[in-house]
Amino acid sequence: MNADLRSGSNGTRTETATLAGGCFWCLEAVFDELKGVTDVISGYAGGHVAKPSYEAVCQGTTGHAEVVQIKFDPDVISFRDLLHVFFTIHDPTTLNRQGADVGTQYRSAIFYHSPEQKQIAEEVIAELEANHLWNDPIVTEVSPVDAYYAAEDYHQEYFARNPYQGYCRVVIAPKVAKFRKQYLNRLKADPAR
Repeated sequence: MNADLRSGSNGTRTETATLAGGCFWCLEAVFDELKGVTDVISGYAGGHVAKPSYEAVCQGTTGHAEVVQIKFDPDVISFRDLLHVFFTIHDPTTLNRQGADVGTQYRSAIFYHSPEQKQIAEEVIAELEANHLWNDPIVTEVSPVDAYYAAEDYHQEYFARNPYQGYCRVVIAPKVAKFRKQYLNRLKADPAR
């Protein structure tokens, strides 16, 4: 059994995905609403400093990316499905940036938890490149998850708790609206669950 494949308390299988694609608030807001996703935690991965703070990550000296760690039921939504959503909610062709957010902490990355996840990530990227969806090449990093650190409590469920904050209204809300329109049939009946 894969170390990242567990049985939940209700007997469902659970896997873990760790993805970086700009601000973790944006990613969390989207993945929280998908059927089959049981938990999304904003955090940091891909760096060289143990237990980094948000301030240290923002300085760009720790090497970490802002990530979300997603717990999901692979019988409801596959890792490949999560990646297809991931590639529609951020620009995987811009190195170390998403829109106005610039720095290595905003890079596009897939931190895989198993050889199968690595293979699927490489296949999805190859498929997207072959379909020429973007004018520029995909620069998404595919690396093993070495260490993951949950972000500070105030970052968790940020969009849900702060929907009228400026960044949430201008950046996150339009991403969530676009995602909902495109993936209407994949949304939870109650996004809070």
